[in-house]
Amino acid sequence: MLLYADKVDSIASFFTVLVIFIFILVITYFTTRYIANYQKGKFGGKNIKVIESARLTTNKFLQIVQIGDEYFAIALGKDEVTFISKLDKDNLNLTEVDADLPGFKEIFEKAKAKLVKKNDDLSNFKSDSCEINNESDKDVNQE
Repeated sequence: MLLYADKVDSIASFFTVLVIFIFILVITYFTTRYIANYQKGKFGGKNIKVIESARLTTNKFLQIVQIGDEYFAIALGKDEVTFISKLDKDNLNLTEVDADLPGFKEIFEKAKAKLVKKNDDLSNFKSDSCEINNESDKDVNQE
């Protein structure tokens, strides 16, 4: 009877820890989403936009930045930002990349379809190889 009570206590302790762990994960998820939305609203201005960025070294970048209707080239280092020049809009190749990119759902569905096809091909291969093995076993038994 004492052994049974220890098992029940162990199982109860396990489920208690599991519920607390899931609760902490849920709180962490919603807190992260809240902070991300808060920062997006606070720091996501409508007048400043990074058009393009190129890495020069491990901690130095060259960026084209739009401020209002004007474009600027700047260099970013670890601790400094250097103005290079003002750019003409006519000299820039401005294309909207985001419109052509598929969303996460489309990419996920495409990957899922490839995985299902690969699994189907693998199962067909296994069934074909089983048939070949069965036929070779029959040939050996007939001899």
